[in-house]
Amino acid sequence: MNRPFRALAGVVASVLTAASLLGAAPAAAQPAAVAPPPGQRPIFVLNSLDANVSVIDPVSFKEIKRIPVGKEPHHLYLTPDEKSLLVANAVGDTLTFIDPLTATVQRTLTGIVDPYQLRFSPDMKWFVTLANRLNHVDIYRWQPESSTEPMKLVKRIATGKTPSHQWIDSKSSVVYASMQDSSELIAVDLATQSIRWRVPTGSLPADVYLTADDKTLFVGLTGDRFVEVYDVSSGPAKLIRRIETGEGAHAFRALGDKRHIFVSNRVANTVSMIDTQRMTVVRTLPGPGGPDCMDVSADGKTLLLSSRWARKVTWVDIEQGKVIRQVNVGRSPHGIYTLDHAPRQ
Repeated sequence: MNRPFRALAGVVASVLTAASLLGAAPAAAQPAAVAPPPGQRPIFVLNSLDANVSVIDPVSFKEIKRIPVGKEPHHLYLTPDEKSLLVANAVGDTLTFIDPLTATVQRTLTGIVDPYQLRFSPDMKWFVTLANRLNHVDIYRWQPESSTEPMKLVKRIATGKTPSHQWIDSKSSVVYASMQDSSELIAVDLATQSIRWRVPTGSLPADVYLTADDKTLFVGLTGDRFVEVYDVSSGPAKLIRRIETGEGAHAFRALGDKRHIFVSNRVANTVSMIDTQRMTVVRTLPGPGGPDCMDVSADGKTLLLSSRWARKVTWVDIEQGKVIRQVNVGRSPHGIYTLDHAPRQ
């Protein structure tokens, strides 16, 4: 605790002691926020240009508040214990921990350099961030028992230009990351904290999605209208298919049936559903306003997406293939998340 906080604590203690001597009771503690049941848990949307998070009530479909965070929040991820939603504030060099049930801020970690994109390893040992502005990957040891250093930096690895998105395999052994402006895909070995290999990709690779068997990696090409498919089962990645989706293929989200994934086509204003076994587009859905990040409702019936250029969150009925609702949020909405979501694969 630093000196100003020690001083404040002393003042508070003195006031309470005086109040007790005078026979006055201290103010009652505020009741803890009540966690809503499944189906009523909040939806979080990162407003990148407003440095805050919109919280949306999934019952009334209204924005109920905005949570100030750090500069340029772009992506978010749940801690392994599912108790905290981490918001990565890229320009602010901070992580904001938010309770995913009650939408209250728990803590803020400083000194996390340029955390543009973030992910935990499945074994809960590693936390990885991609520094989009500074061209490196940071590997942290996740040690939640530490109150002073839950994220301990283990290695900073120089990469290609503009690290964009990542996925960690089910064995917690390798990180696959796209290099947006050098059009590359790299694999980082978590045990040795070194680059295993790098291969060229198409134009402006963005999000990546790895199948549950760890064999096939999908890469969205934001500078083109394709999703590239790579065999990563052994050795350097091998390109095996290019799937035409729509201009600005960008972010992925699984339907939750272990077979289909969505990709948002930011320029085309569409969302493509891909059959990962047949490696073809099987449906095209509307995605107005520059679709970016997505989530899928727990029942698999509704697609939620951030309409980046329209300052809205859009609900799409997957079966009917039509927009059913839009809610206004802040400027440049990017990451979107709710605990009431379909399985991630």
